[in-house]
Amino acid sequence: ATTLTRGVAPIPSRSPEASRRLFAMAQPISGTLVETYLHNRGITLLHGTGSLRFHPRCYYRPDDSSPTETWPAMIAAVTDLDGTLTGVHRTWLDPRGFSEATLGKAPIDTPRRAMGDLLGNTVRFGAPGEVMAAGEGIETVLSLRTVLPDMAMAAALSAAHLATIRFPDTLRRLYIVRDNDPAGDAARDSLFERANAAGIEAIVLSPRLGDFNEDLRMLGIDALRAETRVQLAPQDVGRFLALEA
Repeated sequence: ATTLTRGVAPIPSRSPEASRRLFAMAQPISGTLVETYLHNRGITLLHGTGSLRFHPRCYYRPDDSSPTETWPAMIAAVTDLDGTLTGVHRTWLDPRGFSEATLGKAPIDTPRRAMGDLLGNTVRFGAPGEVMAAGEGIETVLSLRTVLPDMAMAAALSAAHLATIRFPDTLRRLYIVRDNDPAGDAARDSLFERANAAGIEAIVLSPRLGDFNEDLRMLGIDALRAETRVQLAPQDVGRFLALEA
């Protein structure tokens, strides 16, 4: 049975309420290590990223028997279609900076963890209308958003969750942002079938390398823009694709 302390029930550590508390304790990313981390991954266009925050000392435990550590972290709000926060995703960061080995994540066993109610929900960037894109990782989705700055996007945080995202009522065309691996292929196929069954046109966007962040970092923004252009529906090129610099 749950015990009460001064009339207040303890909050389960993995609950949506615990997620809301953690997000509320974090701060906007401007001028923080989160902004530096994203810039180091080639992501410099950070408009509409209110779903991301920075926590300078976020708790991390390798397992239940280990002592608690603190690391700086990127905190991402996971929300439902109504915008209600149902969970958070934590990416612990290395305060010493970026390296190709870790890509700026903390040197710990599991530098990414989610908590709360994730099924069907996503980390959202921009308000969805008739067209949106959905992918797995936050960095992958934000990389694509550097060349499609006005398209609403959502990060599902894993291949399994990508396959189960809920569709806004307004949605008519869904771009499935694929990761180039077997799990990404399975998520693509499942989401493609679900979208078509719901009367939504589904179009797959595929990276040249492992994912779109790798494309952005290794091939550059001009190459990312060019490879995206040829995969978009023709009517979306003029509407969403950023003009070349």
